[in-house]
Amino acid sequence: MVNFLIQEGADVSPNLEPLVEEKTLSIMELIFNGGLAGQIIIGVLFLLLFVAIYIYFERLFAIKAATGVDPNFMNQIKDNVTTGNIQAAKVLCAQHNSPVSRLTEKGISRIGSPLDDINTAIENAGRLEVYKLEKNVSVLATIAGAAPMIGFLGTVIGMVLAFHQLATSSGQAEMGSLAEGIYTAMTTTVAGLIVGIIAYIGYNHLVVKTDKVVHQMEATAVDFLDLLNEPT
Repeated sequence: MVNFLIQEGADVSPNLEPLVEEKTLSIMELIFNGGLAGQIIIGVLFLLLFVAIYIYFERLFAIKAATGVDPNFMNQIKDNVTTGNIQAAKVLCAQHNSPVSRLTEKGISRIGSPLDDINTAIENAGRLEVYKLEKNVSVLATIAGAAPMIGFLGTVIGMVLAFHQLATSSGQAEMGSLAEGIYTAMTTTVAGLIVGIIAYIGYNHLVVKTDKVVHQMEATAVDFLDLLNEPT
């Protein structure tokens, strides 16, 4: 009888492990299973990401074009100004479409006025050029700060709905459905952080590029004023 039981148990294959179904985490499933509020917030974040990328590359190309200055530009300006050929200096500035050339042209047009007036005119033109370079860059800073907050708002909404489901079910809600609702809600925070990080990095990169152009303009203004101060 004992042998029969052992033999019968051997046919059962005691080493057989129960099969466990492996679940994969799909981003699209998380987005579309997040409910209407989650889908709206994810859509807003995707829109902010598109705006951030567009502004970054548009400003990057504009700033890159502004840094393209001929190394011999100021030498040619100096030769024309010292020889009294003011009109040729203005034409040379008009041929170079850059903040440096426009600042120089503004200073050339004020030749004959007191140096303080020339300096003021160059500073005013410089402020205008900096404003053009920084156009829409502040939007990147806003997106960098707002995107994580919007994502966190989606998470809070998801958590509220999950606990509301738990409260209305008198504590009988399945943990699987609650967990699914919670990690689906967390995707909005992940999306918000991704958009915020991209916008933040893009903003700081543009600030560094803009500062480089500003320093270039300041150096040009100093060189031009020094040229006017040189003894004839």
